Amino acid sequence: MKVCVVGSGGREHAFATTLATDAEVIVTPGSAGIEGSTVEPATAIDADLYVIGPEVPLVNGLADELRAAGRHVFGPGTDGALLEASKAWMKDLVHAAGVPTASYASFDETQAEEAAAFLSTLEPPYIVKTDGLAAGKGVLVTDNYEEAADDARNKLSGVSFGDAGRRIVIEEGLVGPELSLFALCDGQKAVLIPTSAQDHKRLHNDDHGPNTGGMGCYSPMPGMSTADLDELMDIAVHPTVEELKKRGIDYRGVLFAGFMMTRDGPKLLEYNVRFGDPEAQVILPRFENNLAQTLLEVAKGDLTSQPTISADAMITVVLASEGYPTSPRTGDVIHGLDDVEAIDGATVFCAGVGSNAEGELITNSGRVLNICGRAATLGAAREIAYSAVDAISWPGMQHRTDIGASIEIDTNREEIK
Repeated sequence: MKVCVVGSGGREHAFATTLATDAEVIVTPGSAGIEGSTVEPATAIDADLYVIGPEVPLVNGLADELRAAGRHVFGPGTDGALLEASKAWMKDLVHAAGVPTASYASFDETQAEEAAAFLSTLEPPYIVKTDGLAAGKGVLVTDNYEEAADDARNKLSGVSFGDAGRRIVIEEGLVGPELSLFALCDGQKAVLIPTSAQDHKRLHNDDHGPNTGGMGCYSPMPGMSTADLDELMDIAVHPTVEELKKRGIDYRGVLFAGFMMTRDGPKLLEYNVRFGDPEAQVILPRFENNLAQTLLEVAKGDLTSQPTISADAMITVVLASEGYPTSPRTGDVIHGLDDVEAIDGATVFCAGVGSNAEGELITNSGRVLNICGRAATLGAAREIAYSAVDAISWPGMQHRTDIGASIEIDTNREEIK
């Protein structure tokens, strides 16, 4: 089988590496750090399966274009991609489906003062989100009302995020540990990928600093059994798929559900229409099925395989450029990659790299590398990951040192049910 992976980041590198076990893989546009990369567009590549990694090409209709040409595609069309492209649309859909979520209201660019007034009715923390895509950085969480109101005005005016912020969603603040759940959907049903993950969004240790696309992740989350995840599927994912079907949306791809495990039970935070990045880097390598065949079944609308995940653990630490997430510095030579290859259980996925005239890998984006550790326990995986991190350097490299340092979750069993 020949598989075309669309994208150029660490998620796509993880896809390519895992798929290559059972298939020939080509990655477009890929990068200097991803084997099998090509500058040819997906529409010019002949493959048995197309796996679209990032959200932007999904929102822009690449899956629809490929399907119109008779190709098998893992990834929703533009109609299903609205789950991520419009937070207001997503909130309205899950509300119609009866999924527990934070109370909310949406506002357009003419309603800045109404947004500020609505914020004044809420208790902190205040949550202000861009309606459109913002590369994981369009969410403000703050206890300061004035900061929240100013953020709402800046987003609605287009100052902060351009058109993506000219409509916003303001939500009640929820408190509790977060959890990421992934399910494969073939247009008729959703099937759980039986593991959980937790991302770390803030730039600095102890969840301080600005939001990012993700600074690290671990999987699985201790204390969360498959039965617990099945409950979350019943609470949120299955009703969402039924509501999509009611609206005539044939959703084929992954549903990435983010939950807050509150004292009042689990609440859905949001959906993404692709695997998370860096969550994919700690889930895909642990896939025990033939991943290419499983994703092809999804693309054909007939998923019969039951996904299975190895029982071991993985942690990934994101290495970022100086200035990330606002003004990342690029062009620095990356040192130490050969040393990481000698560390048992360590893997490097290239998130944002290029090459110089000498053929050396250089930094080419904000998030540059995903350094993964894999072992029987999360603690051992963490030691491996950070041993590998210590081997790598470039001027201005930054990363968190606390990924997985305090792994805990209070699931409140009696409240989930």
